[in-house]
Formats: sequence, structure tokens, C-alpha cells
Amino acid sequence: MVSYVISSIVGGLIFGILDAIINANPFGSKLMQFYKPLARQKINAPAGLVIDLIYGFIISAVFLLICSILPTGSGFLKGVIYGLIMWFFRVVMGVLSNHIMLNVPLKTSIYILLTGLVEMIILGVINGLILSNKCHPVV
Repeated sequence: MVSYVISSIVGGLIFGILDAIINANPFGSKLMQFYKPLARQKINAPAGLVIDLIYGFIISAVFLLICSILPTGSGFLKGVIYGLIMWFFRVVMGVLSNHIMLNVPLKTSIYILLTGLVEMIILGVINGLILSNKCHPVV
């Protein structure tokens, strides 16, 4: 239970930090200009932090649910595979949906795909390294 809470909090904090870095850097800000007419003028940072922490708990809980069926015994590799799964369902599907519904610049979509890949793999590896010893083989 302690490792779950640690993984969740660390993951949630890293999630928030990475989102800030990805969206606030000059290159990312320039590419995200497409969304400016839709974006809020002010961001509620405390609410964002709470949401990222909740995401951390959910991401860790899902890892614990599926870790025993992920291939390989290595926590690091389980984390990479979990990160790739999260990337597909969170990032790739979102980018493809936006590409179909909106006229998002290709550079922006590629940036979101690549940064999302790095972010999800980092979060997956955090879970894999901290929680892989909690995985029980499926009987």
C-alpha cells in the first residue's frame, strides 16, 4: 500500500511538471498557438495539481491491475510497455481524433505525439520500478 501511494504521488507530481514543461517552453508554446482561442486565459494551478495527483493514483491503480499480464519480469520493461499502452490510449487516439475534427497543424500534432510518448513512458517506468514487485502471476 505504501509503495502504491508513493508511486501515485510521485507519478502525479511528475505528470504535472512534465505537462508544464511541455506546454510552457517557447517551442511548445509556439506550436500550441493553434489552441489559443480555445484556451483559458488563466490556469488554476492548485486545481491542476489536484487533478494530476488524481491521475497519478489512477495510473498506478491500473498498472497494479494489469502488471501481472504484461510481458517480461523486469519492472523497467513492464513500465515501458505500460507507458506505450497509455500513450496509445491517451495521446495517439486524442491526436488522431483532433486531426479528424480540427485543422490542427501537423507540426503541433507531431509535437504532441512525441512529447506524450516521452511523458507516458516516464510515468510507466516510475510505476514499473516502484510497483513491479506487487505484481502477482495470473493463475
